[in-house]
Amino acid sequence: MSWADARERRAARPADAARSRIRGFCTFAVALAAASLIAGCGDTGFRPLYGTASLGGANASETLSQVEIAPIPGRVGQQIRNEVIFQTTGGGHAAPATFRLEVAIRESVTSTLVKISGDASGSVYNLDADFRLIRMSDKKVVMQGKSVSRAGFERFTSVFSNVRARRDAEDRAATTIARDLKTRVAAYLAQPV
Repeated sequence: MSWADARERRAARPADAARSRIRGFCTFAVALAAASLIAGCGDTGFRPLYGTASLGGANASETLSQVEIAPIPGRVGQQIRNEVIFQTTGGGHAAPATFRLEVAIRESVTSTLVKISGDASGSVYNLDADFRLIRMSDKKVVMQGKSVSRAGFERFTSVFSNVRARRDAEDRAATTIARDLKTRVAAYLAQPV
């Protein structure tokens, strides 16, 4: 290393230190701004969905356990129903029903990754669910909507492998729908009366 190179390195060090101080100051300013925004939220209606006072003063699991899940036809429908029941009751006994959740599903399979020979080496399992939440006291539909899920699976030469791959895709799609239904029903029940 020459004397000129050493002199350039020493001259560059203060500039690097200044940049480092500026980055530190910017990081501190952003953190301070974020802290003031969070502190300003106070009691503006933002509250945790699954907190103890989030559903009108009741625990979320207690309120969700009061939702009766209507039977859904088919193997995938039963999978969705079982998953929603487990997620809303935690595996315990359900409380007396104040709401009823009715779900209708549609299933289809779309071939993907089609080879030149016309054989599909992959498929997508499509699951569409239309749902409505009914208040039991007056039989009024208080919420309705649609939930969709897609799960890909591969095609094999073995028949057993194809059956298992599709069943796994069905189970994954059913779990996704069940989680979506539980979250949407919980969000509706968390609204102030």
